[in-house]
Amino acid sequence: MANPLEPPYVFLILGDISISAGALFIVYGKAWVRFYGWVYREKEPGWFWWEIAVDFLVGVCFVGYFLYEYYRR
Repeated sequence: MANPLEPPYVFLILGDISISAGALFIVYGKAWVRFYGWVYREKEPGWFWWEIAVDFLVGVCFVGYFLYEYYRR
């Protein structure tokens, strides 16, 4: 059994955290934007959906990189 904190497993964990954060932000209606603070879906929908898209994209990239490294072995 491999250590889950070694590459490539750390990328799977980071991807899961990012995708989960995006899903939770959608449910709660507010998102944490780096260097800006909390953004609410009703007050600033552009910023909110941009942050959701970035969270999902980063998560998919991490999971994709994990799959690439895992199957490359």
